[in-house]
Amino acid sequence: MHPRDGMLGGMHVDEYTQHDATGLRALIAGGEVSADEVETAAREALDAANARVNGLAALPFTPALDHDPDGPLAGVPFLYKDVGPMAAGVPFYGGSRAVPGIRPDHDSDLMRRVRTAGLKTLGLTTTPELGMSLTTEPLRTGPTRNPFDPERSAGGSSGGSAALVAAGAVPIAHGSDGAGSLRVPAACCGVIGLTPTRGRIPCGPDIGEALFGLSEHFALTRTLRDTAALLDALHGPCAGDKYTAPPPRRSYAAEVGAAPGRLRVALWTDGALPETAAAAEATAQTLADIGHAVEDQAPPVDDDAVAQMLEAGIATSVEPFLRAPRRPPANLLEAMTNRSIADIQTLGALELMDAFAAQNRVSRVIGRFFEHVDVVVSPTLAGPPAKLGEIDYNDPGHTRASWIRSLLFYSPFTAVFNVTGQPAISLPLARDASGLPIGVQLVAGYGREDVLLRVASQLIPAAA
Repeated sequence: MHPRDGMLGGMHVDEYTQHDATGLRALIAGGEVSADEVETAAREALDAANARVNGLAALPFTPALDHDPDGPLAGVPFLYKDVGPMAAGVPFYGGSRAVPGIRPDHDSDLMRRVRTAGLKTLGLTTTPELGMSLTTEPLRTGPTRNPFDPERSAGGSSGGSAALVAAGAVPIAHGSDGAGSLRVPAACCGVIGLTPTRGRIPCGPDIGEALFGLSEHFALTRTLRDTAALLDALHGPCAGDKYTAPPPRRSYAAEVGAAPGRLRVALWTDGALPETAAAAEATAQTLADIGHAVEDQAPPVDDDAVAQMLEAGIATSVEPFLRAPRRPPANLLEAMTNRSIADIQTLGALELMDAFAAQNRVSRVIGRFFEHVDVVVSPTLAGPPAKLGEIDYNDPGHTRASWIRSLLFYSPFTAVFNVTGQPAISLPLARDASGLPIGVQLVAGYGREDVLLRVASQLIPAAA
């Protein structure tokens, strides 16, 4: 690649946005473009995308964070969510006006992996306050907008990352998922969101298990091959982990395009609107047409037990505020955060133990279901992306229970698999009549990301 008129540092912005991470890395490794030239184009693309969707939580980093220039994804632009991982000396805000910018004195385990992979981290992405919503509309930054319709949500809680990936700013951006917070924004923005098996991606050393093990870190991408490449770069245990996922049989990159064999597929659409259900049904029909055994079969989900576990998780998310030398003023916090601060002070040990018992019940029942099913196909969301303001974390009328119920109504297919710890992926497989993306979720048994990648690559091209 040779510089031409109208190019930014050797690479057109339009050309940059056409490449995924794997493609950019190949250009850099082949000497066709330098990592600095890619970064220049990425910063231009990031400015333009952010002006459209409001997905940055702070000004871009100047310079980019340190990284290994010889890592497997060296030079690929990257963003991470404003609730972690943590980078030494870099302020984060947790999506809250009450957090002035905390500067950790060390990297989290995941940030060390990001640096070792060679990802060139350019900034922080928006999240709802404390990451506790399925839309990204914090009072701190204002709403993050859907690239397909600025009056609709980009999803949450990894909405900034999803919107900026979809808008072409970066090919990969970090997210985390405690009730669908990777898959929901992926569905809203028409990108890929994988929630890995519990314990696949490290969350230490400061946290043993986020939200009692409900929350997992990973990323939003535009291609399956990027999903697999990043999973290869980031997975695996770190010193002192409470538990880890079983190791993969081989590289995840090798699973993309590999034959999955004839699988038992359950189709689950209960609670979805007709157009959204139809997308999952069409996906199931495609899988049947290529030889998989497909049945209409909803997993036996105990919605009350799922809600009970999520209620415990959302209350304890505010625990750092209670340990702080000074509790933040209530007028700087949003309504559900204030509600959770009040609730956690009356949360008894028996109530917490009941929540753990509910998690165990759900996991055992769903685990037995997956002894007879290899993959569940469902919509990711019950309907289209919510309109801005429709899901309001700052509504003082919500109790902890009513807030969780509103999230489960919007996204009835995702949270149960946070409770069970199973891998799940949202794929952009359809559009509705107005052109909005519809995500279809695939779920596999514990530790079987390989199955998800194989089946997903039967539905979408690896590099598309």
